[in-house]
Amino acid sequence: MTDRPTTNCKNCKTEVNLNYCHNCGQPVLLKRINGHYIIHEVEHVLHFEKGILYTIRELLIRPGENVKQFISENRSRLVKPIIFIIITSLAYSLINHYFHLEDGYVNYSEQQPSTTGIFFKWVQAYYGYSNIIMGIFIAFYIKLFFRKYNYNFFEILILLCFTMGMGMLIYALFALFQGITHLDLMAVGGFVGVTYCSYAIAQFFDKKKPGSYVKALASYLLGMITFWLTLFLLGTIIDFIIK
Repeated sequence: MTDRPTTNCKNCKTEVNLNYCHNCGQPVLLKRINGHYIIHEVEHVLHFEKGILYTIRELLIRPGENVKQFISENRSRLVKPIIFIIITSLAYSLINHYFHLEDGYVNYSEQQPSTTGIFFKWVQAYYGYSNIIMGIFIAFYIKLFFRKYNYNFFEILILLCFTMGMGMLIYALFALFQGITHLDLMAVGGFVGVTYCSYAIAQFFDKKKPGSYVKALASYLLGMITFWLTLFLLGTIIDFIIK
């Protein structure tokens, strides 16, 4: 840093005579927005400097161990979980819409329009993002079945951000293959995605106990079922009130 004429920071109004404000860190002179700036911002959002490919690899090889380390030891090795599931869900949604595979995992039709139908069609069109909401229901059952472990509800949500984010990448991969080859692979993708998520959840809690895998799968399936039942009941109640 070099001395500059005294001026006031445009962010916090502190008097500064350096290149950066000593109070808030704001540069005195902002660089002009150009292509390099845009690329840097995209890299920052995707957290490429920490390695999104590294995160994917680690979650494939040692999902439970890596999420444990993120929660209790080191939060700089992996991409931030919220960003991770948003980006992976976006990747799935873009591939899904590009190849017009919206009914790959959810196929709903009805003769008479209803609120339930609106809900289900939204899920059908935006399964990647609705999967994030579904994670809240799955987290409830994980907390119930693995209650003897000392993890709170929010830590379980972090676990699901990583595992369901990987599930979205698996769905996206099969959607891409189906779009290119025109083979019906979505059912296979769904099976592989659910299997991975169940495996990762079980690895997080106790990979040596067979019961962990059973409880993980049950949590995932019950969470999905509860999500759909909630949409159906909410839609039915709304239609009843309207009519």
